[in-house]
Amino acid sequence: MQDDPKPDEILGAVARFLRDIVAAETAGHTAFNARVAANALEMMRRQLDLAPAAETAEIAALKTLLATEGDLATLNAELCRRLRAGEIEPRTPGLAAHLWTTTLAKLAVDQPRYWGYQAALADRAKAKI
Repeated sequence: MQDDPKPDEILGAVARFLRDIVAAETAGHTAFNARVAANALEMMRRQLDLAPAAETAEIAALKTLLATEGDLATLNAELCRRLRAGEIEPRTPGLAAHLWTTTLAKLAVDQPRYWGYQAALADRAKAKI
């Protein structure tokens, strides 16, 4: 076990440095690339924070939906195979909810400030009230 700082803290610090110092003190292509690098590091930080729980939930949902065992790649391949074969269709109970939940989990890592993601979260929160 490593002492502090933890990987997500290091990623956040480097991202802030690139965004707040390097991008602010440079111009043009260099400033743009510094912002892109900062965004990539922030995405990796969110991946470290959010992906393990999201993947565990996705595996559990797929096992229930497909009534089979496997790792995430195997289960997703089986879902695709069944969709292509017509064994599962959009009206299959649980499929739409699984796909929506999985999409939201991916957006939480990739684009958490995306307005469509924020709107979907707000709608989901209202629906559960």
